[in-house]
Amino acid sequence: MPPTLDLSRTRHSKMIISPPRINLRRAASYHHDKGPLSATSSRFNFDHLMFSPPPSPGLPSLSPPLRKPSKGFAGFVRPRRVVRYILYICGLVLVFYAVKWLYIQGPMLAFLSRPYDHSLVSRADLPDHPAPILLTDARGRTSWTVSIPQGSEFPLTAEEFTNVCEKCRETAERVQQLRSQKSSIPQSYLGFLSDTTSSHFIDVKEAQQAGYLPAPAFADKAQDAVKTLVGEAVEGTIPKPVCEKSLTFVLESDDAGLGKTLMMLWTAYGLAQNEGRAFFIDDSRWAYGKYMDIFQAPPREDCGPPPRHEMLPCPLKARHLVVSTWTAIELFGELLIGASSDDPLERLTPSAQKKMFNLARLGHDALFRLNKDDNVYVDNRVRDLTARRIVPKTKGKQNGLAIGIHVRRGDRHPFEFQYRSSYMPVNIYAETAREILEDKFNHTGPHGAEDAVAKSHSLMILASDDPMIYRATELMGATLAQERIKLAAKQEMKQPELDRNVMHKFHDEAFGWEGGFFSAMFWNLGQSSSNADVEAHKKSPSADAIRLRSLVGRAYMMDLSVLADASDVVICTVSAVGCRLLAVMMGWESAMEKGNWVNIDGGYGWRGVSL
Repeated sequence: MPPTLDLSRTRHSKMIISPPRINLRRAASYHHDKGPLSATSSRFNFDHLMFSPPPSPGLPSLSPPLRKPSKGFAGFVRPRRVVRYILYICGLVLVFYAVKWLYIQGPMLAFLSRPYDHSLVSRADLPDHPAPILLTDARGRTSWTVSIPQGSEFPLTAEEFTNVCEKCRETAERVQQLRSQKSSIPQSYLGFLSDTTSSHFIDVKEAQQAGYLPAPAFADKAQDAVKTLVGEAVEGTIPKPVCEKSLTFVLESDDAGLGKTLMMLWTAYGLAQNEGRAFFIDDSRWAYGKYMDIFQAPPREDCGPPPRHEMLPCPLKARHLVVSTWTAIELFGELLIGASSDDPLERLTPSAQKKMFNLARLGHDALFRLNKDDNVYVDNRVRDLTARRIVPKTKGKQNGLAIGIHVRRGDRHPFEFQYRSSYMPVNIYAETAREILEDKFNHTGPHGAEDAVAKSHSLMILASDDPMIYRATELMGATLAQERIKLAAKQEMKQPELDRNVMHKFHDEAFGWEGGFFSAMFWNLGQSSSNADVEAHKKSPSADAIRLRSLVGRAYMMDLSVLADASDVVICTVSAVGCRLLAVMMGWESAMEKGNWVNIDGGYGWRGVSL
């Protein structure tokens, strides 16, 4: 009997012994064996569930090994994906700004619709009078423009100027309110002169191109306005191209004084130069007659004026502006804050004061040129007065001082409280002049003594609207600024001696300028005393009245010109516009920095336009 295998002594106490029914033969899964026919078949195994043999540790892998992700940004973000994201962001930004431009900015003129009626215009169609109108485009956005019917009188009347500017302010505010209601972002009304309201304004030319406003009936309509503009001739000249931007100043005012209009004219010219606008002057309704009877023509422009219906009194951003004394406060805006009235408590800041001064100085340098005859007289007069103060045999090294004195009376009263109902006493002018002479020459002589020779060659140059000032004892010995045209007093006029025993034809009693310049007297020049009218300024003056008014204006301008050119120091009252004009004519350095412009009307400084 063969020996048996004893496994009880081995380490493994438990062993798995295959039952006799299980066949341990090699599986046929690699030879496409179909597997067992039943669960109890002896051919059952798990090899048929596998498609390939398990990889051998000693053989190379057929697939590349997986890369471990790097820790850097470029390791897990692909460059193509970064570029794609950048393009997506740029596209969204462009779409955002395109939508913003379409819906937030000004209306597209191609989609302008017919206007709708609102309280500022009389009907839905274009009004037959100058007026601002509201516009609405296809997207419901509101804007506005100003309609001036073609063929309207130019310039507009004072009432039309005032009415249009008031309606412009109301329309701009209304447009801002309508836009705020349709926008999710509230828009506050910043004022009539703000950039926000101006951006909603459509100029006449653009409105015509869009087909909203009618085009000019004739191509040469642009030259109609030339007929009333100073220095712009029509006959025999080739029409010039219309200016891109312009400012036209209308010489018309209910104020008889010339100084106020002149200050506005100079300031308007300075504004036009700062904004790159061509400048024109209209004198068709000026109370002093023709501009060129007093001054020379203004500088000629290389371009021509626009059609009259494109000249708008508002807003400030209009391409072609028309400015007059009626609309100056609307257009000058913040520039006139502190000088829009005659209240001396309204002071200008130093920066605003210098800004206004420089604007007026630009206008003076370009426009203040007297007519040829008066200019020749003023030049000769200035040379004569300058020669009087030169001390002989000093070769001009020792000269006297020329002190100019400007005395304003009439209907202009000082700012200083104690003299507001009367006039500045003449002795104050004389005492101020004596103090200036003493400060100048008391210690300039040899060994620090008084320079009596230079003081003896000093002189006072006097100009006033009241001829009685020339007879004042306080200013005895003063020299008149000019003697070409003088305002005479009644006692200086020679009355014919008539025989009282004989009946004679009635003649009006002569009257003079005693007391100074009064508006009522100016408006009634050329009329008899029986026909004097308080509403004379609203009536068309006669040819004689225009001639007399022009003489008054010429005398006033020559007085100021001689005082400014021949005087080393000027004494005046700032309440008078002529005093402010003298400062501009002297220049900022001489008048302000060196103190040669002396105001005796309180401690108030220079101020520009007053309305």
